Amino acid sequence: MPDNLQVKIDTALASVRNNRLGVNILEAGMVKDIATSLDGKVRFSILLSASDDATIVRDARQAVEQVPGVSEVRVDVKDAAQSAVKPASTNEAVPQGRTGKPRALPVMGQDAQSQRAAVPAPTPVNYPNLGTVIAVSSGKGGVGKSTVAVNLAVSLAKSGARVGLMDADIYGPNIPLMMGINKPLQVDPDAKIVPLEAHGIKLVSIGFLIERDQPAIWRGPIIMKVITQFLRDVNWGQLDFLIVDMPPGTGDAQLSLVQATHVAGAVIVTTPQQVASGDALRGAKMFQRVDVPVIGVIENMSWFECPHCGKPVNIFGSGGGERLAAELAVPLLGKIPLYPNILAGGDLGLPIVVGEPESAAAVALRETAERIASSYAPA
Repeated sequence: MPDNLQVKIDTALASVRNNRLGVNILEAGMVKDIATSLDGKVRFSILLSASDDATIVRDARQAVEQVPGVSEVRVDVKDAAQSAVKPASTNEAVPQGRTGKPRALPVMGQDAQSQRAAVPAPTPVNYPNLGTVIAVSSGKGGVGKSTVAVNLAVSLAKSGARVGLMDADIYGPNIPLMMGINKPLQVDPDAKIVPLEAHGIKLVSIGFLIERDQPAIWRGPIIMKVITQFLRDVNWGQLDFLIVDMPPGTGDAQLSLVQATHVAGAVIVTTPQQVASGDALRGAKMFQRVDVPVIGVIENMSWFECPHCGKPVNIFGSGGGERLAAELAVPLLGKIPLYPNILAGGDLGLPIVVGEPESAAAVALRETAERIASSYAPA
């Protein structure tokens, strides 16, 4: 690397401050493995801790992009905690429910003494400007959860509601692609993150902060930090609904969300086959155990209309959504047909409720959104 370019890159990085530590990110030892190529491409790593602002990554990238001679910048985000050796612990955070009762999750093999020693998690914060917070979740990937979340959010916005869409799928942030927008997030004069807007809704995603092909190899504290910042430090304005697209499973992101704020309810997305509805059941039970009501079940890919005879074909079986809803004692909110143009619209950033509003899939999604809206009066 030419010495003068190294100096310029160091100078640029030194302009980015870590407010928690009161020094710049070079002095804090957060920048590692700086490398450049002859054509001006720069790559480096940032060690981010749970107490640091996630916007440090964006600020560092933008600072280096301004250096003359730099053509491209790639930033790899790493968990600073992974470089420290910590003693194993069986203690699990105990989240607080909206009723004030502990949101306690049992830990396998944890004895009574260690349970008593567990450190309580932060009490959920109420953000009145976010309106009704609804988590869209599933027990496994591949059921079309993000597609459903996007189309529900757009449907609510088209009905006149003020809607935000928060992409909490840290490991697979697909909202930027599905909404057809991917720009760096900016910060307003009040140091609030300015959400992007598309199809009438406000958007925030970790995909706007990291490189498209960069894996988020982050532990629980970092995930908690990102989700808290997306709730607290984004200039959402006044919303009626905040739709949160959750990652598959029942892991750190789900627990972090219910610890960070009051979630009005969860919508569980499944497909008809038993293997999917079984996983979705576990996801639903997780929300119930942390005092978040399950609004209902959405069965995606319910049937496919044969292009030759027009009759419905149950490619993935049938009845899974009904069985799951019955077991949970909640309504089946909707059955969404398998429609190839939904997939095409997701790749093109054109949700089906916008691209083909009169299609059977769009109508089903719109009616499902109406049922959800009727369950919760806007704030």
